[in-house]
Amino acid sequence: MPLPERFLDELLARTDIVDLVSESVRLTKKGNSYWGCCPFHSEKTPSFHVVPDRQMYKCFGCGKGGGAINYVMELENLPFRDAVAVLARRAGMQVPETGSAPGARERREKILTINKQAARAFHRWLHGPEGAEGLAYLRRRGLSQRTQTNFGLGFAPDAWDGLITELAAQGYDKRDLLDAGLAVSSKDGRIYDRFRNRVMFPIIDVRGNVIGFGGRVMDDSTPKYLNSPDTPVYNKSRNVFALNIAKTSKAGRVILTEGYMDTIALHQAGFDNAVASLGTALTEEHGQLLARYFKEAVISYDGDGAGVAAAQRAIPILEKAGLKVKVLRMTGAKDPDEFIKAYGRDAFARLVDNSEDRMDYRLAQIQKKYDLNDDGQRVGFLQEAAQLVSTLPSAVEREIYAGHAAQTAGVTPDAMKLEVERALKGRLRKAKKQKERQDLTPASQLQPKARSLRYENLRSARAEEGLIRLLILDPGLVNRMEGITGEEFSSPLLGRAFDALRRRAEEGLSTRLAALAEDFSGEEMDHLAQVAAQPQAAASSGQAITDYISVVRGERLLRGGGEQGDDLLLAAQKRYQQKKAYMEEKQ
Repeated sequence: MPLPERFLDELLARTDIVDLVSESVRLTKKGNSYWGCCPFHSEKTPSFHVVPDRQMYKCFGCGKGGGAINYVMELENLPFRDAVAVLARRAGMQVPETGSAPGARERREKILTINKQAARAFHRWLHGPEGAEGLAYLRRRGLSQRTQTNFGLGFAPDAWDGLITELAAQGYDKRDLLDAGLAVSSKDGRIYDRFRNRVMFPIIDVRGNVIGFGGRVMDDSTPKYLNSPDTPVYNKSRNVFALNIAKTSKAGRVILTEGYMDTIALHQAGFDNAVASLGTALTEEHGQLLARYFKEAVISYDGDGAGVAAAQRAIPILEKAGLKVKVLRMTGAKDPDEFIKAYGRDAFARLVDNSEDRMDYRLAQIQKKYDLNDDGQRVGFLQEAAQLVSTLPSAVEREIYAGHAAQTAGVTPDAMKLEVERALKGRLRKAKKQKERQDLTPASQLQPKARSLRYENLRSARAEEGLIRLLILDPGLVNRMEGITGEEFSSPLLGRAFDALRRRAEEGLSTRLAALAEDFSGEEMDHLAQVAAQPQAAASSGQAITDYISVVRGERLLRGGGEQGDDLLLAAQKRYQQKKAYMEEKQ
C-alpha cells in the first residue's frame, strides 16, 4: 500500500531542498538559485543546480535530477521508503503505518539488525577461548583494548556454522544470513559461515549502521582479507572504512590508506582522520563521498609498485571530486603502521605536513620511466610531462609545474613552456572538434539522454514539456487546460507525468516534481528534472497553454488518432470555420 499523499505533501513542505543539499554540497547563490559541484559525479566546475522555488535539483553534467526524496535515494543508495524515512526523521515526523507486506525497507532493516548481532557475537568471541589466536594477533600488532573496542573488532571461530548457530538461537535462519552476506551456499546446497578463523573488522556507515565486514585469516588460507559481498545495505564502491569516525575530525583533511590495519593504527596514534577503501581500488563514488567532509586528501599508500600505481589512479579521482591532493612518501618503512612503530607519531605528523604536491609526485613518477642522461629519453620525458601539465586549468599552475619539469630535465623554462602550449593547443583543438560535431545535430540535444525515453515526435514533446512545466509552476492552471490528457501526448513518459500532476492538481495536492518520486524510476526523474529546469514564463501562461495544446493535438492529427483523431479533426475544422467567420466579420 502506498504512503498517504497528504503525508508526503507535508513532508516535502517541511523539507527545504537548499537546506537538504547544503548538508552534503557547498552551494553558492547566483540570482534566485544555487550552484555547486555535483555529489553524484566528479567535477571541478559547478554544474549542479538547485532551484528553491521549484524545490528541485538538476545536474547539467551527469543528468541527475529530481526533488528531495530522489536526492536522498541517489545520495545514500536507498529505496523510496527508506529515503522517506530519512527525511521524516529529519523533519521530526512519523512515517504512517500502511499495512503493506514486507518489502525492500523491511529487508534492509532486517539485514542491518543481523549485522549488528553478528558484530556483537564476533566481538564477544574475540575475548573468549575461541578468539585467543585473533586476540594475540591484534596485541602483536600493538592495538590496545580501547582501540579494539572503538572499532568493534572481533573474531570468527574456526567452525563451519558458528555464526549460523549463534543467530539461529535469535530467530534468524540460514537464508537470512545469505541475504546479509554472512553465509555462503555451496554447489550441493550446503550453507555455511562465510567468515571462519578470521579477525573481524565491522564496516560501519556514516549513520552508525554495521553494513558489512572484513576478515583477516589466521592461517595460510586465501584470500588473506575477505570482505562482505554487495548486499542491499552494502556496496564497497560507495562506502569507506572508518569514515563514521573520521567525518567528525577537526583536521580538515583526510589521510587515505590502503587497508584496515593502517587506518586503525593511525587512529590509535591520534590521526582520527584516516580512512581506507574497502577491498577495491578508489572509485569516483569514494571521491565524492570524501569530498562531502573534507577539502584536502593526503594519500598514504604503501611505497611498493602496487601502492604507487594505486596513488596514480587515485589522484585524478580525488581532484575531480574537488579535493586538494597531496601524496605522502615514506622511507624506512613500507606502510604507516610500520613507520609509526619505528619512528613515532611526531615523525609521521611531519611527513603528513610535508606531503608532496600531487603534480610533483606525478612528474617524479614519469621521470622514473626515463634515463635523463640520454637525450632521446629526455625528450620523451619532457613531452609526457608537457601532456600532464597541459591538463591543469590554471595558467599559473602550468607555468610553475612546467618550470619544475624543465629544471628536472635541464632545459630552459621557455622551451618547456612552448612544449606545454603545444600540448594545450592540441587538447583544445580536440575539444573544439567534439563540440562542433555536437552542434551539427542540435535536435539531438533536445532528446532525453536515456535512449529508452527518446521522443518520437520532437515538436509535440516540446509542447508536452511546456504543459508539465506550467502545472509544476501553478497547479491552478489545470482548469484552463481544455480537458487534455496524457493519452494525447506523443511521449508515454510525459503523458504519465502530466496525468499524475493533473490528478494531484485537481485533488488539491502538491505538484512539485518531488511528489512523483515513488511512481517514476530514477532515469525518468532525471529527465523530468531536465524538463522542469527549463525556463517557463508564468505571465503569459494562458496563451502558452493554448499554443501547447494546439501543437500537441495538431501533431496527433498528423500521426492519425483513430476515431478520437476524427473527432479532433472535426473540432479543428470547426475552430477554423469560427476563426474564418470572425476575421471576415472584422473586415
